Amino acid sequence: MAPAIVPPYLLARIAAVQEPTWAHAAQAARSTLAAPRPYRPERSRLRLSIEDGTTLVAEATPAPDREISDAERREVLPGVRVRGEDDSASGDAAVDEAFDGLGATFDFLYDAFGRNSLDGAGGGLRATVHYGRDYDNAFWNGERMVFGDGDGEVFSGFTGSVTVIAHELAHGVIEDEGGLVYQGQSGALNESIADVFGALTEQHLRGQDADEASWLIGEGIFTDAVEGRALRSLAAPGTAYDDDVLGRDPQPAHMRDFVVTADDNGGVHINSGIPNHAFYLVATALGGRAWERAGLIWYRAITTETLPSTADFATFAQATLAAAAAEYGEESEEVAAIRAAWTGVGVIEDGSDTQARDRPEVSAGAGLHTEP
Repeated sequence: MAPAIVPPYLLARIAAVQEPTWAHAAQAARSTLAAPRPYRPERSRLRLSIEDGTTLVAEATPAPDREISDAERREVLPGVRVRGEDDSASGDAAVDEAFDGLGATFDFLYDAFGRNSLDGAGGGLRATVHYGRDYDNAFWNGERMVFGDGDGEVFSGFTGSVTVIAHELAHGVIEDEGGLVYQGQSGALNESIADVFGALTEQHLRGQDADEASWLIGEGIFTDAVEGRALRSLAAPGTAYDDDVLGRDPQPAHMRDFVVTADDNGGVHINSGIPNHAFYLVATALGGRAWERAGLIWYRAITTETLPSTADFATFAQATLAAAAAEYGEESEEVAAIRAAWTGVGVIEDGSDTQARDRPEVSAGAGLHTEP
C-alpha cells in the first residue's frame, strides 16, 4: 500500500471514537482506512542574461511539468484533468494549492541539489485532488500525489500544506534512488527523509534559516477543534499534538524510547522521530539555510549507490558521516555536528562512529506492541 501522510494509528483512534459529536469524523476515518491506496517529457524555462555587457545569452533551465486532475470525490485515479503547466489558476483552491506545492518542491530539489524533478530527468509531476468523500489523507502512489479533502471536523484538507506535498513527493525521490524498504527502521528512515525534505521545501519557499523555521510537518491540516499544531515536529518529537480524540503524539526523539510494534509497518511513522530529531540537531548546529549543508549531506547519503535498501538508523548515520567527510573533510564542523547529533539521539555511542549497544530491533512478526 502506498505511503500516506496520516499514520494508520491516528486514523484508527479517530475511527474508534464513540461520542456522537465526532460521529462524522469517526465514519470518515473508517472509510479512509478502508479505501484503496494502490501502489513520468522534460520542459525548460528560458532565462536571459547579458555577458560582457553586450551579448544577450539565452539559458534554458529545467522547469516543472505539472498536471492536476480532479477525482470528483470518487476513489478513482487519475480523475479529470483540470490544470496543466501552461494553464492559468483554476479558482479551485485545492487544484491551485496542489499546483503551487508541486512547483515549490520542484524548485527546492533543483535549487538545493541540482535535481531535475523526482527522477532527476525532468519527469512530470502529477496530482489528483478531491479524492474520495471526506477522505482523511494524502499519499504518493508511485506515479502521482493524491489528496483528500478531509472530514472538516478533524482534518481540514491537505493541499494547503507544502510540507505534506513535499513529503509525499520525496517518497518518489527515495524510490528513484533505489528505495528504502517500508518496514521497521528502514521504513522509519524512508518516512524521516520525506519529513526532512518536506520541512526543507517549506523553508526554501519562505527563505528561512534553520532557527527561523517551525520544523513542523502538516501544520494547518487540523481544524481549530483539534489541540495540536501539526502531525509531527522535528524540533520536539512527541509534542505536535495532545488531543482528547487523537491522543498524544507518540514519536520518540531518542533510541531509549524506541517503540517496538508490529503496527504501522513496524512503527515507521512513530520511530521516524529519532532520525528526524538528529537532522534538526545537525541543521541548527550548523545554522543558516538548512538545505545548503545539512540537507545536502542527507541528499548525498540517499543518492550513494552503497546505501542498502534495508538500512537501519546506524547504517544511515554512517552514510551521513561519510557524505559529510567527502563533501567537507574528515575534520570539518559538518562531520562533528553529525556525529554529535546521532550520538545525541542514541544511535551511535558517545565519541565513536560505532553502533550503540542494545539497540532495539523491529520485526513485523515479533508480536510486541506499544500502543500510541
